[in-house]
Amino acid sequence: MKNQIQSLSSEYWKEIVDIRRHLHQNPELSLEEFQTSAFISSKLKEYGIEHQTGIAKTGIIGWIYGKNPEKKCIALRADMDALPMEEVTEAPFKSKNNGVMHACGHDMHMACLLGAAKILNALKDSFEGVIMLIFQPSEEKYPGGAYLMLKEGIFNKVRPSAIFAFHVLPEMEVGKVGFKAGQYMASTDEIYLTVKGKGGHAATPDMNVDPVLMASHIIVALQQVVSRNAPPTIPTILSFGKIEAKGRTNIIPDEVKIEGTIRTFNEEWRAKAHQKITQIAEGIAQSMGGNCHVFIDKGYPFLVNNAVLTAHAQEYADEYMGKENVESLDLRMTAEDFAFFAQEIPGCYFRVGTRRPGTEITNLHTVNFDVDEKALETGMGMMAWIAYKKLTNS
Repeated sequence: MKNQIQSLSSEYWKEIVDIRRHLHQNPELSLEEFQTSAFISSKLKEYGIEHQTGIAKTGIIGWIYGKNPEKKCIALRADMDALPMEEVTEAPFKSKNNGVMHACGHDMHMACLLGAAKILNALKDSFEGVIMLIFQPSEEKYPGGAYLMLKEGIFNKVRPSAIFAFHVLPEMEVGKVGFKAGQYMASTDEIYLTVKGKGGHAATPDMNVDPVLMASHIIVALQQVVSRNAPPTIPTILSFGKIEAKGRTNIIPDEVKIEGTIRTFNEEWRAKAHQKITQIAEGIAQSMGGNCHVFIDKGYPFLVNNAVLTAHAQEYADEYMGKENVESLDLRMTAEDFAFFAQEIPGCYFRVGTRRPGTEITNLHTVNFDVDEKALETGMGMMAWIAYKKLTNS
């Protein structure tokens, strides 16, 4: 069976490359993936795979029925949305949608799941049970498509015993995969601060209550949340990526807006960190004659890979790829709404390398993000192999 899956992955590779390029050229933002959804639906119809559209607005669920379909079920998931970024690559299939780009590899994920679906559908007489295919919208935007799909009850009728997904990893060479059991990716919360003072002429600072100065002190002071308040055994990141002060060289504005994120791996500390951020920001603003409104939007939980399931998946990968091509992963401070699925049922989220040997890394969420498309063969083959092995060994 391994040889069959590897052979079909190689045979379907060019088709899946074309699918990936179509998806890359036509990216859509979170919960706007209407054309993406229609395209995926057309491919599932072409493959003869039963599916339902319109879940959480643009999501899709498909089913591949093996022998004795009532016996067991596992799920495979891919995310669908792109990012609000302007692509600057020279690829002939670069984004046609201005200001929208698949800079996180979700085009690769969808293409690989379609490839795995085609493989598994061709081999459905070789396994027992049902494979649920989940094409999920809005991974990049709160509250997350996984949360929305669960809220709509996608596991109410048939509850899978396990769920698998992967993400491309530009640091890892193509032809390799990676796993980590237990805690793997951080929780993520968005921080919105509005610092209010009293604006006026920059040449009369005594008549103003300067929110720019307050904001500066707040940003610097909040770094102690990580350096002096976070338990040293709990990885924590606090970063600010946007400051908006609509003044000029000689105009002090009335308010400053600040946006950032906090990420960690412990729910008790996560709640305490929110309180600490609020206390520090409000306290500094008040001490300087102004005030600060704090809103922390609680986002995705930290991702935990089921230990037993991940150990099995890594064994399957050793068998399929060869142990020399299977790596152990470290904790990552990036976040994933797959964590919602993994809270519901045992989950395994792994990585597929995309870097061409000898080339520099083009990181995720960058305008020049690029991949080696041979990773498509690895990704679809691994998804199909893991699904087959799990159904035949559970």
